[in-house]
Amino acid sequence: MGYFDSFLMAVNSLSKQKLRSALTLIGMVIGVASIIGIMTTMEAIQTYMEKSLSVLGSTVFQVQKTPFMNVGPSDRHKYRNRKNIKVEHADAIRARAKKVANVGAEDWSFGKAIGYKQKTTEPVYLVSGATPEWSPNNGYYVDVGRFLTQLDVDYSRFVMVIGIEVVEDLFPFKYPIGETVKFEGRNFEVVGIIEEQGNEMGRSRNNMLVIPLTVYQKIYGKDGSINITISAKSSELLNGAIDEIITIMRAVRKIAPGKDNDFEVFNSESLIGFWNDMSRNLKIGSILISFISLTVAGIGIMNIMMVSVTERTREIGIRKALGARKKHILTQFLIEAVLLSLTGGFIGVIFGVLLGNVAASLMNLSVAIPWFWVVVGLIFCSFVGIASGFWPALKASRLDPIESLRFE
Repeated sequence: MGYFDSFLMAVNSLSKQKLRSALTLIGMVIGVASIIGIMTTMEAIQTYMEKSLSVLGSTVFQVQKTPFMNVGPSDRHKYRNRKNIKVEHADAIRARAKKVANVGAEDWSFGKAIGYKQKTTEPVYLVSGATPEWSPNNGYYVDVGRFLTQLDVDYSRFVMVIGIEVVEDLFPFKYPIGETVKFEGRNFEVVGIIEEQGNEMGRSRNNMLVIPLTVYQKIYGKDGSINITISAKSSELLNGAIDEIITIMRAVRKIAPGKDNDFEVFNSESLIGFWNDMSRNLKIGSILISFISLTVAGIGIMNIMMVSVTERTREIGIRKALGARKKHILTQFLIEAVLLSLTGGFIGVIFGVLLGNVAASLMNLSVAIPWFWVVVGLIFCSFVGIASGFWPALKASRLDPIESLRFE
């Protein structure tokens, strides 16, 4: 009897016990679906993060007071007590650095409203106080009108560049360039419209208000810490430019030799690396949880196979009397266990991919299929099937044919 015949017999045997087989599959389906679902979502987020963070470009990096990503409670005290980064630091870099092309300064506030004539929007807008370098360094370019100039900054002109969402809210039937809007109790002239951006993880990138940094500091004060955005002259000079800026910042901030930096420098590569480190821990956690579920499922498969061996003792005796060898019996029951496990694995993969992409779609992320983890999951299901079915299969193959024929 060949492997194909054993496979057909295994399918026939499992199909006779549909309800029992289905109940046994539940644990396997849950285990595989959970890990594939998590990995699918992580894959979608990974693709988004690499695409989103690459907006900084291969030559752009930033200097901030605190890390770009959120930090734990234990670290907040350390970062909160750091000295603020000021415009003077950006000026020092601009004057001393030799390997950089653009040095800009920026600050941000969230949840702001803007008005035009009798209409005022909800406080949902993001305002940035910026210098002219903000546009190329952040990857936001003007579609209509112009961006801020150095004269706007130097003379604290009340001008504003707006995102397309602001245009839709306040100027649905009117050309906005040259119009006067009301922001924080002051009148601003609209001079430019930022080209339309996509959404990121459910958050709009078109709700932007950009004003000169000097005007921003008149409104909100100079006590806060700014960000410094810098572009190297070339991607080959990036690492050298980062080292140069670190040296300048340490000198300006009077950091003693041997002490840690009291500021953060990051670019798209370092941010992607940070995300990879963080996602690795999430993946490890999901693997451990799924391993527990699959172990329980494996015990269920072993149990059903032991019951199957007992129920089919007489059948095994007949087959042995007709010439079936131990390896034939062993192979059939192993194939049954692996088939049962892989069926649950395939169903789990389908559910996992669907659930993961539903979660990704809720965050406005693109569809993803984690092929590596699909393959790993199915291989592991095969291993679970072999491990769970080996002892029942071995027991079946060792049954005495005479005793088996007498079994009722």
